[in-house]
Amino acid sequence: MIYLRKAQERGHANHGWLDSWHTFSFADYYDANFMGFSALRVINEDFIDAGQGFGKHPHRDMEILTYVLEGTVEHQDSMGNKEQIQAGEFQIMSAGTGVTHSEYNGNKDKKLHLYQIWILPETKGIEPRYEQRLFDAPQGRQLVLSPDARDGSLKVFQDMELSRWAMKKDEQSVYQIQPERRVWIQVVKGTVSINGQKAGPSDALAIWDEATLSVHADEESEILLFDLPPV
Repeated sequence: MIYLRKAQERGHANHGWLDSWHTFSFADYYDANFMGFSALRVINEDFIDAGQGFGKHPHRDMEILTYVLEGTVEHQDSMGNKEQIQAGEFQIMSAGTGVTHSEYNGNKDKKLHLYQIWILPETKGIEPRYEQRLFDAPQGRQLVLSPDARDGSLKVFQDMELSRWAMKKDEQSVYQIQPERRVWIQVVKGTVSINGQKAGPSDALAIWDEATLSVHADEESEILLFDLPPV
């Protein structure tokens, strides 16, 4: 089964300084059919005005991943981290027993564009921690998150993997899905066809009860592929 989550059908909130699109129920957006998918709880695509951002706020028992597409995030947290996350970088924070943090657009003259993704952890009450990494320029399929941090990936406290997959126009590949696993594909840019189902920028595909995915790039494209546990 492949379900297409069209970009324009997501929840939308425009606060002036923040233009945010919600894949799943979040804040004032509620849809009982979109409370999450497997271990995914939040996928927000945010556009943040220059110099604006989120002041200090708390989190608990959540794996919080940020992927910066354009601009720079200025991050500060109660663990003592004060960092900048540049375009192309991934940052993960385990909230665990509790953290507070703030995130701002570090540029004074251009918007910040990012994905913020929340993943439910396997275990509650872990010690909070922070990591960020700039991977090599996107080329092919790169492992970004894994439970064992293998191959230079960032560690996540969940039985899941995230790959960033960059494809050239007309590139074709196959992805094998293990029994009972679920897959979520978020299209970052370009247009792809997954088992014949076309998806464009900011679209997503929820996939279950499939053994093989045929992935074709209709143009130069980038996707995030989440390989997730059964519900």
